[in-house]
Parts: sequence; C-alpha cells; structure tokens
Amino acid sequence: MINAIVFGLAVALISFICYWFFGNHHEQAGNSTIQNNEQHATIVVKGGYSPSTLILKQGVPAKVNFDMQDSTACLAHVVFEKLGVDKDLTKQKITTIEIPTDQKGEIDYACGMDMFHGKIIIK
Repeated sequence: MINAIVFGLAVALISFICYWFFGNHHEQAGNSTIQNNEQHATIVVKGGYSPSTLILKQGVPAKVNFDMQDSTACLAHVVFEKLGVDKDLTKQKITTIEIPTDQKGEIDYACGMDMFHGKIIIK
C-alpha cells in the first residue's frame, strides 16, 4: 500500500516538474495607456516581470515604469542591451525608462544575470 502511495506521489511530482519546465505557459501581453500624447505602462518586478511582454504604439513617446517589489539580487538591474540601458531598480521603488518608439519591432530586456527576460513590441 505504501509503495502505491509513494509511486503515485512520484508520478504527480514528475508530471508537475515536466509541466513547469516544458509546458506551454501563456501570459497575456500588457498594453500602455496614452495620455497627453505620451504612453505609460508599468511592469511589476516580483519573481520575474509582469507582464513580461508589453505592446507600445509606434510614434508615441513611451515611458515604462518598473515597480520593484522583489529583493532578489538577480532582478536588481534591468538591461536593455539594444538600447544600451542598464538601470539599478533598487535605488527607488519605481524606475522609469524612456523607450524609443520611432520604429516598429521588438526590444528585449533581461535582468542583470540574464535569467529573467521580457520584451517590448512596438506596433
């Protein structure tokens, strides 16, 4: 009887691990709000980036606020390699980064250790 319980728990744990690492996880992309011809959006930094994908409108100046709610050293910095931006998020609760929206495309970003990723899509 105990062998059957242990076997059942092992199968459940292996299934969960497979789902966690290989499952198809979808997160809804976030959008900005436009006020006075300027886009504003907030990305919450807590165990990763939420939303990890942000959609901005082309041609409208954009400011993205990173709301730091995590004390993990890895998430202390956000790096936009394409833009040459490396910001320390621990200096203040909310750090604002201006994103150029003059061209359509994607801008990837990551934590300082390149473990957590996100992207901004300009349409």
